[in-house]
Amino acid sequence: MSWIKTINYESANASLKKIYDRVKGPNNKVDNVLKIHSLRPHSLVGHMALYKNVLHNFNNTLPKWYLEALGTFVSHLNQCDYCFDHHYEGFKRILNDDPKAEGFRNAVMNGSTKDFFTDQYFAGCQYAEKLTLHHSTIEKKDIENLKQVGFTEGEILEINQVTSYFNYVNRTVVGLGVDTTGDILGLSPNNSDDPNSWNHS
Repeated sequence: MSWIKTINYESANASLKKIYDRVKGPNNKVDNVLKIHSLRPHSLVGHMALYKNVLHNFNNTLPKWYLEALGTFVSHLNQCDYCFDHHYEGFKRILNDDPKAEGFRNAVMNGSTKDFFTDQYFAGCQYAEKLTLHHSTIEKKDIENLKQVGFTEGEILEINQVTSYFNYVNRTVVGLGVDTTGDILGLSPNNSDDPNSWNHS
């Protein structure tokens, strides 16, 4: 499951279990990406606060399916199979169109996202790719390009934060050898109206 010790729900002490109760899914399942923090529960609290507010907050104005698509795309760029598998399933569930979801997956795997997205959303992917693989080459004109295709500055911030979050979590997972053994793929904290609601369903 990982290259360092993790503590499962049943073995957790009272303080860790209290946090697990906020993030668990069905049958007290805690995703391995979250369980990896169990030796330092305070970092799990920080991770979840960032994750929930970046990806699952009602104040975001970009469609949730697009934010999930960006996360899936960035995970592919970072060769993080764990996050790719999880967030592709989340994307697929939100999209509720299996053939279209499979078309997205194929486009990502084949490097042909331009054929899947509108020009505007493809521009967001290009920015995410540059920020992930060549971050030191980002210039003001990259932001201006996003404005020109119709993104507001708040939406540009959303794209930046989703991309940055996935670069963080991809490196957490890959760097500690986390795999999907025992996970239920595609669960997420779906109550976007309450930033303190972390339960996965």
